Amino acid sequence: MEKKKITFADIAAYTNFSKTTISRYFNNPDSLTLENQEIIAQALIDLDYQENKLAKVFANGKSEFVGIIIPNLYLHYYAEMLNQILNTYEKFGYKFLVFVGNHKKETEQQYIHELLAYKIEGMIVLSHTIPSEELASYHVPLVVIEREDKYVNSVSTDNYMGAVQGTSLLIKNNCDVLLHVNSPVAENVPAFGRIQGFLDTCAEHNIRHELILRDVGHSHQEIRKAMYEVYQYTKQNYPGLKKGLFLSNDTLANSMLNIIFRDFGTLPDDYRIIGFDDSPVADGAILPISTVGQQIDKIAYEAMELLVTLMNERKKRRPAPQTKLIHKNVTPVLIRRETTD
Repeated sequence: MEKKKITFADIAAYTNFSKTTISRYFNNPDSLTLENQEIIAQALIDLDYQENKLAKVFANGKSEFVGIIIPNLYLHYYAEMLNQILNTYEKFGYKFLVFVGNHKKETEQQYIHELLAYKIEGMIVLSHTIPSEELASYHVPLVVIEREDKYVNSVSTDNYMGAVQGTSLLIKNNCDVLLHVNSPVAENVPAFGRIQGFLDTCAEHNIRHELILRDVGHSHQEIRKAMYEVYQYTKQNYPGLKKGLFLSNDTLANSMLNIIFRDFGTLPDDYRIIGFDDSPVADGAILPISTVGQQIDKIAYEAMELLVTLMNERKKRRPAPQTKLIHKNVTPVLIRRETTD
């Protein structure tokens, strides 16, 4: 038999409260005493009440959805970060609407307007295309991850510390020359710390080094082509030297490792490789790759926890305005595997 649909009138009769009080429980629970909230909550359990989520959205505009703008899914870091954010559902109870921006500003602006039309309660942005000042203008609780954050709340890795850790490991591997391969990065982006940390550590130890900045493309094919060109460059310019390659992320490191393996059938003694992220591709590579772990699970959790705090404040009858932005830094962890000694 079809189960009877429980209505507000049924809950009111069961609790001896008015239907208005029951409605307030769902739409403005802070207006009730804690004792009355607990009585109604227990009644919902006793009556096996199944909430009509869509009706609740129409009633109070609170969708329990969070929007996510992510730049791409071909970099393993972003794929794993998205996975970890989605895993926070069990803890916080929020669902997610995800858009992949593919580095197109106008497309991402369209996505944000679409998300706002769906009455999202908050937003997490990993993409770099829209300045933080514009993001702040949408007036929705928002946290960005690993990107420019002058006007918005953020969670990032201590990229400078991570670069010092990775570069120092290559120095301890007795490399003759160190090379850091990265995309051109603006100084106000957290990932610039990887460049600065590399340069400062090399200068401190007076070791020969080179910074290779280049656009590596927006697909696995383009990355493979770029890394092949970098590999050929290292062979031609540093023959007979032990080369320490510090790649800006694990996707690049894995691509470089595969290219070298095709050439030698192994990782020769004159190459040492370290990546950055500790995304699953590093541990699952043909030879597990040493990397600077960003603690992706912790970053995702910290970002969602901060966003939930902001969203909960917004739900109050008299929300307090945020007077100071919150910027959290997560400490990286050096992970030694088989591509370094």
